[in-house]
Amino acid sequence: MSGDALLCYCRAGFEPELAAELNERAATVGHPGYARTERGSGVVEFLGADADALSRALPFSTLIFARQKLLRLADLPGLDPRDRITPILAALDALAGSPGMPSAFGELWVEHPDSDAAKPLAGLARSFGNALRPALRKAGWLTRSDDPVRPRLHVVFLAGDHAVLATSEPRDSSPWPLGIPRLRMHADAPSRSALKLEEALLTLLDDDERERLVRDNMQAADLGAAPGGWTWVLVRNGMKVTAIDNGPLAQNLLDSGRVDHLRVDGFQWQPRRTLDWLVCDMVESPRKVADRMAAWFHNNWCRQAIFNLKLPMKKRWEETRICLEGFEQQTHRPMTIRARQLYHDREEITVFATPRT
Repeated sequence: MSGDALLCYCRAGFEPELAAELNERAATVGHPGYARTERGSGVVEFLGADADALSRALPFSTLIFARQKLLRLADLPGLDPRDRITPILAALDALAGSPGMPSAFGELWVEHPDSDAAKPLAGLARSFGNALRPALRKAGWLTRSDDPVRPRLHVVFLAGDHAVLATSEPRDSSPWPLGIPRLRMHADAPSRSALKLEEALLTLLDDDERERLVRDNMQAADLGAAPGGWTWVLVRNGMKVTAIDNGPLAQNLLDSGRVDHLRVDGFQWQPRRTLDWLVCDMVESPRKVADRMAAWFHNNWCRQAIFNLKLPMKKRWEETRICLEGFEQQTHRPMTIRARQLYHDREEITVFATPRT
């Protein structure tokens, strides 16, 4: 592919964290470069000598603060609002025949960063996509029907007269436009935190893992459960849950017959036998939570876990790295660890962990 930079979306306000992550990870895999961003923009560019190779060396699944990973093809500032299509087609034609450049893309996504400044561009993105799609098909740059295997073409509006052309590999990127899963809040969910665990199961586990690891009658514990958003998700997936919290749980959970509510300290309680799942969304320091999660795996109290780490206001990438490295070391066993700042997260990241087999 003829990319000249990585282009990653993130939660607005977390651009420095994503930039620091990209800088460190790129240097670690031998692809030095530099990240460029503006706070609040919701997007980070990483420029280096070989963006294609760097993209391959940094799989999307390993990035924590990125909602989406794209390979930038062209930067198009100064677009004439009367005709944005012609320069886009010209830019694509100029790249035709370049190493790795597809003869046609499988889908077109017209997007904008998820930031306050860019949200007014949503209407333009929708209408422009409807206009651009037939023009791309006529020019041969887009397949006649959506092809989920071919690379996608992204047109990212940074302003009404400024767009970026980019591409993504479906197997190495988010499956949702803007990297945002569109989840609906269920009327009987006790709290909006349920959306965090639902997104975590969709994002941090693949289809095969969800089929194997999320099943009826599994045994789970929810530390810091009240009012029960995460417990509700587990029960909805057929699990039996021990909910640990001194606070009250929603009555519909207690009435389900699948929840045992214990009013005890989540940092002290331990199960009598190995559970299938541990989930934890306690509001405590991230290192304290990471240490307790490690103790669960070290003592073989659970087979897999999803937990949140609430990040400080400063040095959040450094704190993330310290917590995850410390967690893995204290488990005293090889672990599979995946972490992501989810769309439904705020000042936190969500971690999936299980012993490596």
